[in-house]
Parts: sequence; structure tokens; C-alpha cells
Amino acid sequence: MSSYATADLCDAFPAVQVSAPVWRDYGGLIRFSGRVMTLKVEDDNSLVRAELQTPGEGRVLVVDASGSLSCALVGGQLAHLGVQNGWAGVVLHGCVRDTAELGGQKLGVKALGSHPRRSEKRGEGLRGGALEFAGLRIEPGDWLYADEDGLLVSATELHLDERRE
Repeated sequence: MSSYATADLCDAFPAVQVSAPVWRDYGGLIRFSGRVMTLKVEDDNSLVRAELQTPGEGRVLVVDASGSLSCALVGGQLAHLGVQNGWAGVVLHGCVRDTAELGGQKLGVKALGSHPRRSEKRGEGLRGGALEFAGLRIEPGDWLYADEDGLLVSATELHLDERRE
């Protein structure tokens, strides 16, 4: 996991994708990074649960819920699964719940907001496709870097000792 600040990465790699400033931090880790796994879901967290039950290997699960503010797709139980299975973080273009529990987990969690309603469980969605939101195009295998200042995406892993100016 990178300990680089997103501001330093932006300075060193000006072509990196920078997200619009729409995120709120909910997890116990504010600074996190890792290789991306993607999901596209609509008010249904079945695939989110299924993915967080697999070995995370330090990856970041990026979930496009089309910016839905009608229910939560991640809560305390799923965050606990993510920690147990070695995920570095979850970025959710939608909502979370159980925010007090999320704050106590060693997991990065960024989302648009919180909502007390749980999601549906229909088993629907798409795994592994390209996602577009918040000014980003995110592909499975990209690298995501997040901290207090924002969120970046790169096609390759970034190291400050290998600056591309």
C-alpha cells in the first residue's frame, strides 16, 4: 500500500486522472491504495458481498451504483468482510451505512453519502467492466490512490522515485 500523498502524486505525474471532489471518508483508513476491481450495480449489494468474500490481496473494490442516494450498499458487516479478506478499500459511487462501525474498521471507504436503508438482494450487476463517474474512467487493474485530499487513478502503479516530468 502506498503512503504517498495524492497531492505529491499529482505534482509528479500531471497526466494522472483526478476525481471530482465528491467523496466523503467513512472507513478507519483515510489513506489507501491498490489495484482496482470493478463492479456495476443498481441498489443491489449482492455482488459487493460476493466480491468482499474473496481474497482482496490489497486491492480496492470500486463500485458504480450510478450515484444512487436511495439505499446503502456497504455497511459494517461488509466492511468487516473486506478487512478479513485483505481488501485495502472500497470506493462506492453510492451510499454506505453503519458509519460508526465503518470508522472503526482498518479499511479505506469513500462514498457519496450515508443512508440508513439497506439495499435489495437480487444478485444483479456486472463484474469487471470499465466504469465512468466523477470525471474518471476506471478499468479493472488500474491503480487507485486515495487520501484526505482526494482520489487518483492511474493505469500503472505510481512511485515517486520514478517521476515522469
